[in-house]
Amino acid sequence: MLSCQKHLFSLPESVHYLNCAYMSPVLKRVEEAGIEGIRRKRDPSAITPADFFEDAHRVRRLFARLINAADPHRIAIIPSVSYGVATVAKNTRVGRRQNIVVAHQQFPSNVYAWRRLAAETGSTVRTVEPPDAATRGEEWTGRLIAAITRSTRVVALGPVHWADGTRFDLDQIAARTKEVGAALVIDGTQSIGATPFDVQRLEPDAVICAAYKWLLGPYSIGLAYLGERYDRGTPLEETWMSRPGSDDFGGLVRYRDKYRSGASRYDMGESSNFILMPMLLAALEQILGWGVEEIEAYCRALTADFREEARRLGYGIEDDAWQAPHLFGLRVPPGVRRADLQAMLALRGISVSVRGDAVRVSPHVYNDAVDIAALLEVLREAVATASPV
Repeated sequence: MLSCQKHLFSLPESVHYLNCAYMSPVLKRVEEAGIEGIRRKRDPSAITPADFFEDAHRVRRLFARLINAADPHRIAIIPSVSYGVATVAKNTRVGRRQNIVVAHQQFPSNVYAWRRLAAETGSTVRTVEPPDAATRGEEWTGRLIAAITRSTRVVALGPVHWADGTRFDLDQIAARTKEVGAALVIDGTQSIGATPFDVQRLEPDAVICAAYKWLLGPYSIGLAYLGERYDRGTPLEETWMSRPGSDDFGGLVRYRDKYRSGASRYDMGESSNFILMPMLLAALEQILGWGVEEIEAYCRALTADFREEARRLGYGIEDDAWQAPHLFGLRVPPGVRRADLQAMLALRGISVSVRGDAVRVSPHVYNDAVDIAALLEVLREAVATASPV
């Protein structure tokens, strides 16, 4: 099992950063890759036409390994999840009286494009709510499956709910989606890089992932896997780099309407970004070097006793079988005011997030037992000082 990797980051000792689901801290090697990218611009004569493509090809290969995709050419380079979802929505046919299934209160980047598509086509966004209980993953998955009918054209959600880490059974959901012929569009931002994800097993139509959370990369870049359903789609941008022969700079004025084969047709403009791309490359190399299974096991072991103690204190936490090891929500017991708990956490230098009705805790390999003990101490104090109910 991995040991704590805090030495590879630059987190201050005074901060207990349990908030990777908000934004990951930058690895030292990723920081250096970005700085070196800035330095390269001092002398642009050293940047060759090949440099516009080589790091991007390496990133595609590494991300394909991370999600067990057989073909790296199915990976597109995007600036954000909203860009990726908008690309997929633009290339998905939905008709009147058909529907798009999403989970209740899922992240807006995987909602707004579907709302627009529904408004434009006369279809409906079908939002599936969870049961009113702290432990809700199993029943919520059942409700999602029941909502997927022959009229469903898209199922869009994440492997885990971004607000509290409730896990969905994607194997069952994928099977039902295939049964009705709908597109399965997965926002993997809050899981890929921290838990195993297997494209070859699930066979989704699209997997979209921002880089700045569990991929430990920079902001404003992300990656998307696009399956065969989108092989002949139209991109959001008409970039020159998405055309065959675009590595021949002398021939760029010989315009080509045809796109490159694979998902690179959907690449954002200026996807070569000489600062962000080397940073993302370094981050992916580190994640694969650790191993995703090892990252997941580290987070699970780090928080196992904590979860049990939090339950004994009265905090609502999903059953472990339906809870992500790296991201979980605490619902406060009666008498504990969330605002008071937030203030107590901030005073002790503990960084977590409040999302929906949950206090979201999201550790990574830079956290250790000291961080967990500090959080647990505040939880105990909040219960001890709670108002009578």
